[in-house]
Amino acid sequence: MKYALLVFLGGCSYGILSTIVKIAYAAGLTPVEVCGGQVFFGMLLLWMAALRHRGFPLSVRRALTLICCGLPIGLTTMFYYTALQTVTASFAIILLFQFVWVSTAIDCVFSRRLPDRQKVAAIAILLPGSVLAAGLVGSSDSISLTSGVLWGLASAVSYSFVLLVSGTVGCEVPPVLKSALMSVGAATVIFSFMPPTFLLSLGSLAAVAPYGIPLGIFGIALPPLLFSIGIPHTGPSLGSILTSSELPMAILMAFFVLGEHIALAQWLGVALIFLGVIVGNLRTKG
Repeated sequence: MKYALLVFLGGCSYGILSTIVKIAYAAGLTPVEVCGGQVFFGMLLLWMAALRHRGFPLSVRRALTLICCGLPIGLTTMFYYTALQTVTASFAIILLFQFVWVSTAIDCVFSRRLPDRQKVAAIAILLPGSVLAAGLVGSSDSISLTSGVLWGLASAVSYSFVLLVSGTVGCEVPPVLKSALMSVGAATVIFSFMPPTFLLSLGSLAAVAPYGIPLGIFGIALPPLLFSIGIPHTGPSLGSILTSSELPMAILMAFFVLGEHIALAQWLGVALIFLGVIVGNLRTKG
């Protein structure tokens, strides 16, 4: 159960990000500064923690493999932020949330076995719960089927691969060192599309730091670390169910920190998501 809890907390970490991003945007930061600050400070914190493993025997090939495993982390951020430019935030969350069943499908392909009944039942509860929690039921917001839909679905696929590689690649490498190497891959993707020009000015860096540091902790440092520890024991399929904690955490943060109104249907959706997590995790008690 402790490994399931770690994966659950990794999903909660991602759920905190949207609130921090909204606060950062309100303070005048740009998407380039938000994304760049997140990956820069997250990578910095991970490498500071990984220094104690500097004597770990790691081949160049294995190091490059783990760096490549970090590419989906950067891709997920890029795809999701691009989707937000053309679709509503609530609909973008639903698109990203499709990782729940996409992860299970990918796991079935690689493991060559069908998901058990608990996982199927959990997904059947989670998906309608996500629709309710995102506030789509009863909403008057129009949804435009633009290219943003494809970007949102792409973020779900890339996030599914984040969960897959976290549980299957480099399991023998200390989780902190593995996460630090993966952060290099994430930074490579983001910095390629969003050059971190704020690093050239001490004033800009100081302005980004109060938001970049918590974003780096909850967006780059903690989730890959917790996933690297927990998912090898839970498996990617159950891991995807546990990380669905991201959406209810985002709802709770919006309510308690931002003071946003949360409708009764959204609270019902949050309850359904937690129920889906419990149902999906029942298998570990057998």
